[in-house]
Amino acid sequence: MIYTGGTVGMAYNKRGELAPMRFDQIRKKMPELRQLNMRISVLSLPEPIDSSNVTPDAWLQIAALVAEHYAHYDGFVVLHGTDTMAYSAAALSYLLENLGKPVVFTGAQVPMGRIRTDARRNLVTALEIAAARHPRAGTVRVPEVCIFFSDVLIRGNRAKKVESQHFNAFKSENYPPLARAGIELEYQDDLIRLLPGGPLQAHQRMEENVAVLKLFPGITERVLRTVLELDGLRGCVLETYGSGNAPTAPWFLQALRDAHDRGVHLLNVSQCEEGRVIQGQYETSAYFAELGIIGGEDITTEAAITKLMFVLGLGRDAAATARMLATDLRGEISLSQPTPASLRF
Repeated sequence: MIYTGGTVGMAYNKRGELAPMRFDQIRKKMPELRQLNMRISVLSLPEPIDSSNVTPDAWLQIAALVAEHYAHYDGFVVLHGTDTMAYSAAALSYLLENLGKPVVFTGAQVPMGRIRTDARRNLVTALEIAAARHPRAGTVRVPEVCIFFSDVLIRGNRAKKVESQHFNAFKSENYPPLARAGIELEYQDDLIRLLPGGPLQAHQRMEENVAVLKLFPGITERVLRTVLELDGLRGCVLETYGSGNAPTAPWFLQALRDAHDRGVHLLNVSQCEEGRVIQGQYETSAYFAELGIIGGEDITTEAAITKLMFVLGLGRDAAATARMLATDLRGEISLSQPTPASLRF
């Protein structure tokens, strides 16, 4: 169990105040853990982080901890604040290549120190999932990075936080849950990724010179160029309308063309929570392919920006980078059509 911070780790101190608890004392706070037939070790980041302060450095630390202890444990549970959990889970899915064991993110909307908390149920179920074996094959049940929250297990790079006032904080609009928690844990084995063929590789670089630009009616050339012409910018996620549509004004097209010519990788993502980008379905997106803009299919913004950081961090040439951005790396997209020949590996 890797504790990074967040609401899940708050408990009452001697003065009656909610404060970060010492997770080496987790068994005292949660005696029900003794009923689980498993050995649990607790690791922590050097300093607990409010999830609003999470940076790529924290993702690299978590990936390194998993790699360091990978051979000694059946699975990992990452306790994390909810605000940026979807970003962190997506980032870890890319960083942990050939992952063959569960890495289950979970947290809470209400601190563990309160009576009506969701922390206990989320944590116990996440631990059960992290230790689960397939009843027939005897292999790892969920060999991927995922999020368990409330009553659903979601692929980490498909998740989006949609709720701040109720317990069902996360949804996956474009991919079904991997499991549901009722009286029993009901796994959807046909939706879970297969065991990898190679050894785990924990990557240790993310490119931070990236941006997200959300289009809106009335966006000006000055705003567009301010973002796309940032010093050192390597990539940008464009949040476009509907199925990937955007303005067709000459100044808009020229700004995108100039950015591409400077080597900025542009990834087209829909602002809609459901559906996908289909470049060329309408005239207002037909020009994107010739400008070198990559369609993000049904990827979430959280998975898109972390994918951009990861792929750019690999240091590949422009053509290989574009191919990887258009490829399904860890189940983050469902390809609607074959990758164009110009972008194939």
